[in-house]
Amino acid sequence: LQAAQRFMLELAAAFPIADGLARRALNQAARELMLAQASDWPFIIHTGTSPEYATRRFKDHMLRFLKLHAQLTTGTLDEAEVTRMESIDPIFPHVDYRNWQ
Repeated sequence: LQAAQRFMLELAAAFPIADGLARRALNQAARELMLAQASDWPFIIHTGTSPEYATRRFKDHMLRFLKLHAQLTTGTLDEAEVTRMESIDPIFPHVDYRNWQ
């Protein structure tokens, strides 16, 4: 999570003003990071109430974040993939990646 937070800070610095698909991808990366950072996952794993579910959710958010990071840093954004990710957990509709600047 600490590395992902650094990556998010780097993305926000690299894209001080983004629009269109890049902005959507950056906002989705922020969303995935916040979802991965949710305190529920370690708590659920620690208490053993549903550790497989919590582990899977954490990994899914991190994998999507890392995929977006890779696409943004290489300039290979896949609009269909960004749209798919946006539809999975449509939470924090007003998240703004620039909060990491």
